[in-house]
Amino acid sequence: MATSTSLTPVERRSVSDAIFEQLRDQILSGVRPPGDVLPPERALCDALGVNRGSVREALRRLEQARLVSVRHGGSSHVLDYRESASLDLLGSLVLRPDGAIDTAVVRSIMEMRSAIAPDAARRAALRGSPAHADALDEAALALAVPDGDLSLLQERAVRFWSVVIESAGNLAYRLAYNALRDTYDRTRELLAPVLAGELRDADAYAAIAAAIRRRDERQAHDLSRALVMRGEVAVEFTLRVIDERLRTSAEEGR
Repeated sequence: MATSTSLTPVERRSVSDAIFEQLRDQILSGVRPPGDVLPPERALCDALGVNRGSVREALRRLEQARLVSVRHGGSSHVLDYRESASLDLLGSLVLRPDGAIDTAVVRSIMEMRSAIAPDAARRAALRGSPAHADALDEAALALAVPDGDLSLLQERAVRFWSVVIESAGNLAYRLAYNALRDTYDRTRELLAPVLAGELRDADAYAAIAAAIRRRDERQAHDLSRALVMRGEVAVEFTLRVIDERLRTSAEEGR
């Protein structure tokens, strides 16, 4: 087996987690490509310095994440995660193996956010209840904090869009939003200053809430689109700067 796929002993404090993360990272980085066969359980135990129960738990989690397929006889074959995995994997892809942010993944997340939010707002105007409208007004009012702390505004903006999604009555959007939110939490500190213009536009949030309350689907969609696109454009500018720095660093390292 190539040395690039070698395994290192894991710490005892979270054995199955450490095994899962080590194998997951090798799969996501391409060190173990689709079709590769993981070592047998006994070989994994020896390489990692752990017991078989911990290895089996880690393999079970890899299978649940649809990163491997356990075939007859017990062999675990690596799957192409782009074809088999779900949105739950996004959070593990934000950072590359070298610790640098994966700009392509963050860009994909922002694009998905910009696609879902306006349509969710439109459907919220169509399907939302008076109770939803009240909750949305409250969430929008909470964002009306002049020069508010960006971390606090982030939390309140997440709450605002959560109410929008709930009002839309679309389970697929709800689950997708949950995955996006969990991934967003991993990049929150990085994105806070970039999204400042969006987060501090309390009037925009209030206008979206008002459009949803009066069941103006088009206005709810257009206002939401305008707001989230401000964030996407700002993040895209930052990602291009990061891409350029990474490219320059790679060229200098040659």
